Amino acid sequence: MVHLQAVSTVLFLLNLLQAVHVNALRPSSYAVWAVDSAISRGQGNGLDTNGKPLVSYEHGELQWALRLLYERDGNKTYYDYIKTGVDNVVSSNGTVGGGYSATQFQLDPLRVGPTFLYLYNQTGQSKYKIAANEFHNQLINIHSRTAQGQFWHKLIYPNQGWLDGIYMGDVFYATYTQLFQPNNKTAWDDITLQFTLMFNNTIQNVATPNHTLLNLLYHGYDFSHTTIWADPDRGHSPEIWIRALGWYSMALVDTLSIIPTSHPGHKILLTFLQTLTPRIVSAADPTSGVWWLVMTQPGRSGNYFESSGASMFVYSLLKAVRLGYVSDKDGKIVAAAKKAYQYIVKNWVVDNGDGTMGWLNTVQVGSLNTDGSFDYYIGIPTDLNDLKGLAAFALASIEYEHL
Repeated sequence: MVHLQAVSTVLFLLNLLQAVHVNALRPSSYAVWAVDSAISRGQGNGLDTNGKPLVSYEHGELQWALRLLYERDGNKTYYDYIKTGVDNVVSSNGTVGGGYSATQFQLDPLRVGPTFLYLYNQTGQSKYKIAANEFHNQLINIHSRTAQGQFWHKLIYPNQGWLDGIYMGDVFYATYTQLFQPNNKTAWDDITLQFTLMFNNTIQNVATPNHTLLNLLYHGYDFSHTTIWADPDRGHSPEIWIRALGWYSMALVDTLSIIPTSHPGHKILLTFLQTLTPRIVSAADPTSGVWWLVMTQPGRSGNYFESSGASMFVYSLLKAVRLGYVSDKDGKIVAAAKKAYQYIVKNWVVDNGDGTMGWLNTVQVGSLNTDGSFDYYIGIPTDLNDLKGLAAFALASIEYEHL
Protein backbone atom coordinates (compact mmCIF):
# COMPACT_ATOMS: atom_id res chain seq x y z
CA MET A 1 0.00 0.00 0.00
CA VAL A 2 2.83 2.37 0.90
CA HIS A 3 4.57 1.47 -2.35
CA LEU A 4 1.44 2.27 -4.39
CA GLN A 5 1.05 5.59 -2.60
CA ALA A 6 4.70 6.45 -3.36
CA VAL A 7 4.24 5.61 -7.05
CA SER A 8 1.07 7.70 -7.14
CA THR A 9 2.90 10.62 -5.54
CA VAL A 10 5.77 10.37 -8.00
CA LEU A 11 3.36 10.30 -10.97
CA PHE A 12 1.51 13.30 -9.57
CA LEU A 13 4.77 15.23 -9.19
CA LEU A 14 5.88 14.28 -12.71
CA ASN A 15 2.57 15.50 -14.15
CA LEU A 16 2.88 18.69 -12.13
CA LEU A 17 6.42 19.29 -13.36
CA GLN A 18 5.31 18.65 -16.94
CA ALA A 19 2.50 21.17 -16.55
CA VAL A 20 4.90 23.71 -15.07
CA HIS A 21 7.31 23.11 -17.96
CA VAL A 22 4.55 23.59 -20.56
CA ASN A 23 3.38 26.79 -18.86
CA ALA A 24 6.96 28.03 -18.71
CA LEU A 25 7.18 27.66 -22.50
CA ARG A 26 4.12 29.86 -22.97
CA PRO A 27 4.75 33.63 -23.07
CA SER A 28 2.85 35.81 -20.64
CA SER A 29 1.71 38.00 -23.56
CA TYR A 30 -1.01 36.63 -25.82
CA ALA A 31 0.28 38.88 -28.60
CA VAL A 32 3.75 37.34 -28.30
CA TRP A 33 2.29 33.86 -28.03
CA ALA A 34 0.29 34.38 -31.23
CA VAL A 35 3.15 35.68 -33.38
CA ASP A 36 5.69 33.22 -31.93
CA SER A 37 3.31 30.41 -32.83
CA ALA A 38 2.92 31.73 -36.36
CA ILE A 39 6.69 32.01 -36.74
CA SER A 40 7.20 28.47 -35.41
CA ARG A 41 4.89 27.23 -38.17
CA GLY A 42 6.61 29.31 -40.85
CA GLN A 43 3.54 31.42 -41.46
CA GLY A 44 3.72 34.88 -43.00
CA ASN A 45 7.30 34.53 -44.24
CA GLY A 46 6.79 35.58 -47.86
CA LEU A 47 6.49 31.98 -49.04
CA ASP A 48 3.52 29.76 -49.84
CA THR A 49 3.04 26.27 -48.43
CA ASN A 50 5.28 24.90 -51.18
CA GLY A 51 8.11 27.29 -50.34
CA LYS A 52 7.58 29.54 -53.37
CA PRO A 53 7.60 33.36 -53.03
CA LEU A 54 4.15 34.82 -52.38
CA VAL A 55 2.95 38.39 -51.99
CA SER A 56 0.09 37.97 -49.54
CA TYR A 57 -2.08 40.42 -47.62
CA GLU A 58 -2.13 37.97 -44.71
CA HIS A 59 1.65 38.27 -44.47
CA GLY A 60 1.34 42.05 -44.53
CA GLU A 61 -1.18 41.91 -41.69
CA LEU A 62 1.16 39.74 -39.58
CA GLN A 63 4.11 42.01 -40.40
CA TRP A 64 2.15 45.00 -39.05
CA ALA A 65 1.72 43.13 -35.75
CA LEU A 66 5.38 42.05 -35.70
CA ARG A 67 6.48 45.65 -36.22
CA LEU A 68 4.34 46.87 -33.34
CA LEU A 69 5.73 44.17 -31.06
CA TYR A 70 9.31 44.89 -32.13
CA GLU A 71 8.78 48.56 -31.31
CA ARG A 72 7.20 47.63 -27.99
CA ASP A 73 9.53 44.88 -26.79
CA GLY A 74 12.70 45.25 -28.86
CA ASN A 75 12.75 41.58 -29.84
CA LYS A 76 14.90 41.62 -32.99
CA THR A 77 13.58 38.20 -33.98
CA TYR A 78 10.45 39.96 -35.17
CA TYR A 79 12.32 42.53 -37.23
CA ASP A 80 14.44 39.81 -38.81
CA TYR A 81 11.31 37.79 -39.66
CA ILE A 82 9.74 40.83 -41.31
CA LYS A 83 12.86 41.48 -43.37
CA THR A 84 13.24 37.84 -44.39
CA GLY A 85 9.61 37.72 -45.46
CA VAL A 86 9.93 40.80 -47.65
CA ASP A 87 13.28 39.74 -49.07
CA ASN A 88 11.58 36.55 -50.24
CA VAL A 89 9.36 38.60 -52.58
CA VAL A 90 11.50 41.64 -53.42
CA SER A 91 14.59 41.11 -55.58
CA SER A 92 17.88 42.92 -55.07
CA ASN A 93 16.91 45.44 -57.75
CA GLY A 94 13.51 46.13 -56.14
CA THR A 95 11.32 44.13 -58.51
CA VAL A 96 8.32 42.61 -56.74
CA GLY A 97 7.84 38.91 -57.44
CA GLY A 98 5.74 36.39 -55.58
CA GLY A 99 3.00 36.32 -58.19
CA TYR A 100 2.39 40.06 -58.13
CA SER A 101 1.10 41.69 -61.31
CA ALA A 102 0.06 45.35 -61.45
CA THR A 103 -2.17 44.76 -64.47
CA GLN A 104 -4.48 42.48 -62.48
CA PHE A 105 -5.64 45.59 -60.55
CA GLN A 106 -5.62 43.67 -57.27
CA LEU A 107 -5.68 45.67 -54.06
CA ASP A 108 -4.93 42.68 -51.83
CA PRO A 109 -1.15 42.45 -52.51
CA LEU A 110 -0.68 46.12 -51.62
CA ARG A 111 -1.18 45.26 -47.95
CA VAL A 112 2.51 44.27 -47.93
CA GLY A 113 3.38 47.77 -49.12
CA PRO A 114 3.56 49.37 -45.65
CA THR A 115 6.25 46.82 -44.80
CA PHE A 116 8.30 47.88 -47.83
CA LEU A 117 8.14 51.46 -46.55
CA TYR A 118 8.98 50.42 -43.00
CA LEU A 119 12.09 48.57 -44.16
CA TYR A 120 13.13 51.48 -46.35
CA ASN A 121 12.91 53.71 -43.27
CA GLN A 122 14.90 51.22 -41.23
CA THR A 123 17.62 50.34 -43.73
CA GLY A 124 17.73 53.09 -46.34
CA GLN A 125 18.05 50.37 -48.99
CA SER A 126 16.70 51.62 -52.29
CA LYS A 127 15.20 48.28 -53.28
CA TYR A 128 12.40 48.71 -50.75
CA LYS A 129 11.57 52.16 -52.10
CA ILE A 130 11.61 50.81 -55.66
CA ALA A 131 9.20 48.03 -54.62
CA ALA A 132 6.91 50.55 -52.93
CA ASN A 133 7.06 52.73 -56.04
CA GLU A 134 5.85 49.76 -58.09
CA PHE A 135 2.78 49.42 -55.87
CA HIS A 136 2.18 53.17 -55.87
CA ASN A 137 2.43 53.28 -59.66
CA GLN A 138 -0.27 50.64 -59.87
CA LEU A 139 -2.67 52.83 -57.89
CA ILE A 140 -1.90 56.11 -59.62
CA ASN A 141 -1.29 55.12 -63.23
CA ILE A 142 -2.73 51.66 -63.87
CA HIS A 143 -5.57 50.74 -61.54
CA SER A 144 -9.11 51.15 -62.91
CA ARG A 145 -11.76 53.11 -61.04
CA THR A 146 -15.51 53.56 -61.08
CA ALA A 147 -16.94 56.73 -62.59
CA GLN A 148 -17.04 58.14 -59.04
CA GLY A 149 -13.35 57.40 -58.51
CA GLN A 150 -13.42 54.20 -56.39
CA PHE A 151 -10.63 51.72 -57.08
CA TRP A 152 -11.97 48.46 -58.49
CA HIS A 153 -11.31 45.64 -56.05
CA LYS A 154 -9.80 43.55 -58.84
CA LEU A 155 -9.74 43.50 -62.63
CA ILE A 156 -12.06 40.48 -62.56
CA TYR A 157 -14.60 42.48 -60.49
CA PRO A 158 -15.14 45.58 -62.65
CA ASN A 159 -16.80 48.58 -60.99
CA GLN A 160 -16.94 46.80 -57.62
CA GLY A 161 -15.72 48.33 -54.38
CA TRP A 162 -15.24 46.01 -51.38
CA LEU A 163 -14.58 47.04 -47.81
CA ASP A 164 -11.60 44.68 -47.80
CA GLY A 165 -9.87 46.81 -50.41
CA ILE A 166 -9.73 49.88 -48.18
CA TYR A 167 -7.51 48.05 -45.70
CA MET A 168 -5.45 46.45 -48.43
CA GLY A 169 -4.81 49.48 -50.61
CA ASP A 170 -5.42 52.69 -48.74
CA VAL A 171 -3.33 52.15 -45.62
CA PHE A 172 -0.41 51.71 -48.01
CA TYR A 173 -1.51 54.71 -50.10
CA ALA A 174 -1.59 56.87 -46.95
CA THR A 175 1.73 55.58 -45.63
CA TYR A 176 3.44 56.21 -48.97
CA THR A 177 1.99 59.72 -49.19
CA GLN A 178 3.05 60.55 -45.63
CA LEU A 179 6.62 59.41 -46.30
CA PHE A 180 7.28 60.79 -49.78
CA GLN A 181 4.56 63.35 -50.56
CA PRO A 182 3.28 64.74 -47.24
CA ASN A 183 2.07 67.98 -48.86
CA ASN A 184 0.33 66.28 -51.77
CA LYS A 185 -3.24 67.51 -51.20
CA THR A 186 -4.47 65.65 -54.28
CA ALA A 187 -3.30 62.35 -52.80
CA TRP A 188 -4.88 63.02 -49.40
CA ASP A 189 -8.10 64.05 -51.17
CA ASP A 190 -8.04 60.78 -53.11
CA ILE A 191 -7.46 58.66 -50.02
CA THR A 192 -10.35 60.43 -48.30
CA LEU A 193 -12.48 59.81 -51.39
CA GLN A 194 -11.82 56.05 -51.22
CA PHE A 195 -13.10 55.85 -47.64
CA THR A 196 -16.02 58.18 -48.38
CA LEU A 197 -17.30 56.41 -51.48
CA MET A 198 -17.11 53.07 -49.70
CA PHE A 199 -18.97 54.41 -46.67
CA ASN A 200 -21.69 56.20 -48.64
CA ASN A 201 -22.31 53.34 -51.07
CA THR A 202 -22.46 50.54 -48.48
CA ILE A 203 -24.01 52.06 -45.35
CA GLN A 204 -27.16 50.16 -44.38
CA ASN A 205 -29.87 52.78 -43.98
CA VAL A 206 -33.18 51.00 -44.53
CA ALA A 207 -34.75 47.93 -42.98
CA THR A 208 -35.14 44.94 -45.28
CA PRO A 209 -37.07 41.68 -44.74
CA ASN A 210 -35.34 39.25 -42.35
CA HIS A 211 -32.35 41.57 -41.92
CA THR A 212 -31.51 43.35 -38.69
CA LEU A 213 -31.05 47.09 -39.15
CA LEU A 214 -27.56 47.78 -37.80
CA ASN A 215 -26.69 50.91 -39.82
CA LEU A 216 -23.29 49.36 -40.53
CA LEU A 217 -21.57 48.67 -43.86
CA TYR A 218 -22.47 45.99 -46.39
CA HIS A 219 -19.58 43.91 -47.74
CA GLY A 220 -19.35 45.86 -50.99
CA TYR A 221 -21.14 47.45 -53.91
CA ASP A 222 -21.29 47.29 -57.69
CA PHE A 223 -21.45 50.78 -59.14
CA SER A 224 -22.60 49.34 -62.50
CA HIS A 225 -25.48 47.39 -60.86
CA THR A 226 -24.77 44.45 -63.18
CA THR A 227 -23.87 41.65 -60.76
CA ILE A 228 -26.44 39.19 -59.49
CA TRP A 229 -26.26 40.55 -55.94
CA ALA A 230 -26.34 44.29 -56.68
CA ASP A 231 -29.28 45.91 -54.88
CA PRO A 232 -31.20 48.64 -56.71
CA ASP A 233 -30.21 50.82 -53.75
CA ARG A 234 -26.65 51.91 -54.67
CA GLY A 235 -25.74 48.43 -55.91
CA HIS A 236 -24.73 47.20 -52.45
CA SER A 237 -24.36 43.52 -51.57
CA PRO A 238 -27.03 41.70 -49.53
CA GLU A 239 -25.30 41.13 -46.19
CA ILE A 240 -23.03 42.73 -43.62
CA TRP A 241 -20.12 40.30 -43.36
CA ILE A 242 -18.05 40.53 -40.21
CA ARG A 243 -14.53 40.46 -41.62
CA ALA A 244 -15.20 43.02 -44.34
CA LEU A 245 -16.40 45.47 -41.71
CA GLY A 246 -13.41 44.48 -39.59
CA TRP A 247 -11.01 45.38 -42.40
CA TYR A 248 -12.65 48.77 -42.86
CA SER A 249 -12.63 49.47 -39.12
CA MET A 250 -8.92 48.67 -38.83
CA ALA A 251 -8.21 50.80 -41.89
CA LEU A 252 -9.95 53.75 -40.24
CA VAL A 253 -7.98 53.64 -36.99
CA ASP A 254 -4.69 52.97 -38.76
CA THR A 255 -5.12 55.69 -41.39
CA LEU A 256 -6.23 58.28 -38.85
CA SER A 257 -2.76 58.03 -37.32
CA ILE A 258 -1.24 58.74 -40.75
CA ILE A 259 -3.36 61.38 -42.49
CA PRO A 260 -2.49 64.94 -41.40
CA THR A 261 -4.88 66.43 -38.87
CA SER A 262 -4.74 69.63 -40.92
CA HIS A 263 -6.33 67.91 -43.92
CA PRO A 264 -10.16 67.83 -44.02
CA GLY A 265 -9.98 64.07 -44.61
CA HIS A 266 -8.87 63.52 -41.04
CA LYS A 267 -12.14 64.93 -39.74
CA ILE A 268 -14.13 62.96 -42.32
CA LEU A 269 -12.51 59.65 -41.35
CA LEU A 270 -12.96 60.57 -37.71
CA THR A 271 -16.68 61.05 -38.30
CA PHE A 272 -16.94 57.65 -39.98
CA LEU A 273 -15.18 56.00 -37.04
CA GLN A 274 -17.26 57.83 -34.45
CA THR A 275 -20.41 56.83 -36.34
CA LEU A 276 -19.55 53.15 -36.66
CA THR A 277 -18.01 52.51 -33.24
CA PRO A 278 -21.17 52.61 -31.07
CA ARG A 279 -23.03 50.63 -33.73
CA ILE A 280 -20.38 47.90 -33.73
CA VAL A 281 -20.63 47.76 -29.94
CA SER A 282 -24.43 47.49 -30.14
CA ALA A 283 -24.23 44.73 -32.74
CA ALA A 284 -22.36 42.37 -30.40
CA ASP A 285 -24.25 39.35 -29.10
CA PRO A 286 -25.36 40.37 -25.60
CA THR A 287 -24.44 37.04 -24.01
CA SER A 288 -21.06 36.21 -25.55
CA GLY A 289 -20.00 39.76 -26.32
CA VAL A 290 -18.71 38.84 -29.80
CA TRP A 291 -20.22 39.13 -33.26
CA TRP A 292 -21.96 36.89 -35.79
CA LEU A 293 -20.35 35.93 -39.09
CA VAL A 294 -23.32 37.37 -41.00
CA MET A 295 -24.12 40.33 -38.82
CA THR A 296 -27.43 41.16 -40.50
CA GLN A 297 -28.94 37.81 -39.47
CA PRO A 298 -27.92 37.19 -35.83
CA GLY A 299 -28.99 33.87 -34.37
CA ARG A 300 -30.18 32.37 -37.64
CA SER A 301 -29.55 28.65 -37.96
CA GLY A 302 -26.09 28.04 -39.43
CA ASN A 303 -24.73 31.42 -38.38
CA TYR A 304 -21.89 31.46 -35.85
CA PHE A 305 -19.46 33.71 -33.98
CA GLU A 306 -16.38 34.33 -36.13
CA SER A 307 -12.93 34.93 -34.69
CA SER A 308 -11.07 37.11 -37.21
CA GLY A 309 -13.74 39.80 -37.40
CA ALA A 310 -14.23 39.77 -33.64
CA SER A 311 -10.50 40.31 -33.13
CA MET A 312 -10.48 43.13 -35.68
CA PHE A 313 -13.28 44.87 -33.82
CA VAL A 314 -11.46 44.57 -30.50
CA TYR A 315 -8.32 46.07 -32.05
CA SER A 316 -10.27 48.92 -33.64
CA LEU A 317 -12.38 49.73 -30.58
CA LEU A 318 -9.47 49.79 -28.16
CA LYS A 319 -7.16 51.72 -30.47
CA ALA A 320 -9.90 54.27 -31.20
CA VAL A 321 -10.35 54.92 -27.48
CA ARG A 322 -6.63 54.86 -26.64
CA LEU A 323 -5.78 57.46 -29.28
CA GLY A 324 -8.74 59.63 -28.38
CA TYR A 325 -10.54 59.18 -31.67
CA VAL A 326 -13.77 58.29 -29.88
CA SER A 327 -14.97 59.33 -26.44
CA ASP A 328 -15.62 56.60 -23.89
CA LYS A 329 -16.51 58.60 -20.79
CA ASP A 330 -18.86 55.91 -19.50
CA GLY A 331 -16.39 53.11 -20.30
CA LYS A 332 -18.88 51.15 -22.39
CA ILE A 333 -16.63 50.77 -25.44
CA VAL A 334 -13.65 49.45 -23.50
CA ALA A 335 -15.96 47.21 -21.45
CA ALA A 336 -17.43 45.76 -24.65
CA ALA A 337 -13.97 45.17 -26.09
CA LYS A 338 -12.81 43.50 -22.88
CA LYS A 339 -15.83 41.21 -22.81
CA ALA A 340 -15.25 40.21 -26.41
CA TYR A 341 -11.54 39.64 -25.83
CA GLN A 342 -12.21 37.39 -22.86
CA TYR A 343 -14.59 35.29 -24.96
CA ILE A 344 -11.97 35.14 -27.74
CA VAL A 345 -9.25 33.88 -25.39
CA LYS A 346 -11.53 31.35 -23.71
CA ASN A 347 -13.05 29.89 -26.87
CA TRP A 348 -10.65 30.30 -29.78
CA VAL A 349 -7.16 30.09 -28.28
CA VAL A 350 -5.89 26.53 -27.82
CA ASP A 351 -2.80 25.64 -25.81
CA ASN A 352 -1.01 23.03 -27.95
CA GLY A 353 1.10 21.92 -24.98
CA ASP A 354 4.38 22.59 -26.76
CA GLY A 355 4.64 26.30 -26.15
CA THR A 356 2.55 27.22 -29.19
CA MET A 357 -1.08 28.17 -29.44
CA GLY A 358 -3.69 27.09 -31.94
CA TRP A 359 -6.33 29.42 -33.33
CA LEU A 360 -9.92 28.47 -34.14
CA ASN A 361 -13.01 29.66 -36.02
CA THR A 362 -11.62 31.94 -38.71
CA VAL A 363 -13.62 31.59 -41.92
CA GLN A 364 -11.37 30.82 -44.88
CA VAL A 365 -12.66 33.46 -47.25
CA GLY A 366 -15.54 35.78 -47.99
CA SER A 367 -16.06 36.90 -51.56
CA LEU A 368 -18.59 38.64 -53.74
CA ASN A 369 -17.87 36.41 -56.71
CA THR A 370 -21.11 34.46 -56.21
CA ASP A 371 -24.49 35.67 -54.95
CA GLY A 372 -23.30 37.19 -51.65
CA SER A 373 -26.07 35.36 -49.84
CA PHE A 374 -26.34 34.18 -46.24
CA ASP A 375 -26.01 30.56 -47.42
CA TYR A 376 -22.80 31.41 -49.27
CA TYR A 377 -21.10 32.94 -46.23
CA ILE A 378 -22.05 30.19 -43.79
CA GLY A 379 -21.09 27.52 -46.34
CA ILE A 380 -17.40 28.51 -46.33
CA PRO A 381 -15.36 26.33 -43.92
CA THR A 382 -13.30 27.67 -41.03
CA ASP A 383 -9.57 26.96 -40.78
CA LEU A 384 -7.26 26.00 -37.95
CA ASN A 385 -4.49 28.60 -37.47
CA ASP A 386 -5.74 30.80 -40.28
CA LEU A 387 -3.26 33.67 -40.45
CA LYS A 388 -5.90 36.32 -41.19
CA GLY A 389 -7.48 35.57 -37.83
CA LEU A 390 -4.30 34.84 -35.90
CA ALA A 391 -2.70 38.13 -36.98
CA ALA A 392 -5.90 40.00 -36.08
CA PHE A 393 -5.80 38.35 -32.65
CA ALA A 394 -2.18 39.47 -32.20
CA LEU A 395 -3.23 43.02 -33.04
CA ALA A 396 -6.19 42.85 -30.66
CA SER A 397 -3.88 41.50 -27.95
CA ILE A 398 -1.42 44.33 -28.45
CA GLU A 399 -4.20 46.82 -27.85
CA TYR A 400 -5.61 44.83 -24.92
CA GLU A 401 -2.16 44.71 -23.35
CA HIS A 402 -1.97 48.52 -23.62
CA LEU A 403 -4.71 48.55 -21.00
